[in-house]
Amino acid sequence: MARLAGVNVPSNKRLVIALRYIFGIGKKFSNDICETVNIEKNKRVNSLSEEEIIKIRECIDKNYIVEGDLRRSVSSNIKRLTDLGCYRGLRHRNKLPVRGQRTHTNARTRKGKAIPIAGKKKAV
Repeated sequence: MARLAGVNVPSNKRLVIALRYIFGIGKKFSNDICETVNIEKNKRVNSLSEEEIIKIRECIDKNYIVEGDLRRSVSSNIKRLTDLGCYRGLRHRNKLPVRGQRTHTNARTRKGKAIPIAGKKKAV
């Protein structure tokens, strides 16, 4: 297993897919990294040489905010919104959808498991 940006990426997967295991690198960024380092996208991680791994590591460190730094910045942004008391901050604080989704019937992922209303009886 190669270690990139503090993450053990799986060695049996293609490089484009393996890079996505790093928090903050998705489909586009993994393709961009492969192009800037000039490594074939379909190459497996276990077939990479040590020099190629070092190139990838340097490219990620230089050009992208990933893992701990990204998590920290995201949480500080959310904390800033909640401290301001703006609408988005209130939605974060109340654990409701932030981006305008409906909550009457959906939003179970954000709100959690549905809790039955006490005392409500089934219609006969």
